[in-house]
Amino acid sequence: MNYTSFIGKIVKKPERSFFENDISVTEIIIKFPQLRSNNAGNIVHLSVWGKIGSEYIEYYDINDYIVVEGYISLRQPVLKSLYFQKDKQVEISVFKIYPFILNTNDKPKLKK
Repeated sequence: MNYTSFIGKIVKKPERSFFENDISVTEIIIKFPQLRSNNAGNIVHLSVWGKIGSEYIEYYDINDYIVVEGYISLRQPVLKSLYFQKDKQVEISVFKIYPFILNTNDKPKLKK
């Protein structure tokens, strides 16, 4: 499998969906921090399942940096306005999310 870990910046408010049996998925769009001016390919779609998705919505906001661990897969682009290429988009099925740099104004404190 393609297990990965990386740092990304949250660029869009998360969208949450519910399936049968109260299974939830939170979809997040993040961007890799990059010094080059070429922006192609640095937008990633994250799928966060269950309780981790609920905690994500509670503690993280747009412009926060997070460390993500999960498995890589490919899918069709969701937001064509954020992509410069019409190729497939990378999607990560998330297993763990850690704070890296948070904008701490008006946020609840993280649980220890």
